[in-house]
Amino acid sequence: MSQANAQLHQQYGTADVLIARAGTRAAAAAASRQGRDVEDEIEAVAKDLGLPYETRTRFTGRNDRTAPCDLVIPNSGAAEIVVAANGFDSTGSRLTDAVREIEEMAEVRTPRQFVPAVIDGIGWKNRISDLRKIHKLWVTNQIDGMYTLATLDQFREDFEDAARLRELL
Repeated sequence: MSQANAQLHQQYGTADVLIARAGTRAAAAAASRQGRDVEDEIEAVAKDLGLPYETRTRFTGRNDRTAPCDLVIPNSGAAEIVVAANGFDSTGSRLTDAVREIEEMAEVRTPRQFVPAVIDGIGWKNRISDLRKIHKLWVTNQIDGMYTLATLDQFREDFEDAARLRELL
C-alpha cells in the first residue's frame, strides 16, 4: 500500500509525460507491451511455482457467475486463485475497462478464492479516481491485494501463501 501511496502523491513533470507518451503509435505499442509485460510477470510466478494455470480467460465464482481474469489457478471451472493484471500506460477507455473487470471479479468471487490485482504504469496518474476504486476494493476486502511490478516480490510471497493455504503446493 505504501508504494501505491508514494506514487499517488509523486509529482510528475512535463518530461515524464512526454517520455511516457512519445508519439501516438509508439504510445499505443508501449501500452500494449506494458499490459502484456504485467501479464507475463504474473504468469512467470505461476510457472516458477509449478502450478497449473490458464491465462486471459473467465473464471467461475459465486452462483456459477463468471468474470474475466488474466490468470486463474488451476483452471476456469475450479478457480482457487484469480489474478487481474493491467498495465496502465494505456488510454482512458482501457483504464475504465480494467477497473470494471476488477470490480466484476470482486462481485463474483467466492470467499475461498484469492483475488489480487497487479497494476502498473504511468497511465493511471490522470485517472486517480480509477486507482482509488481499485484501492477501495482492496481496503474493503473485496480483493486480496493490490500490487505493482515494483512490489512483485510481495505479490509472489502472498501468491505462494495462498497456494499453500489452498493445498495447491
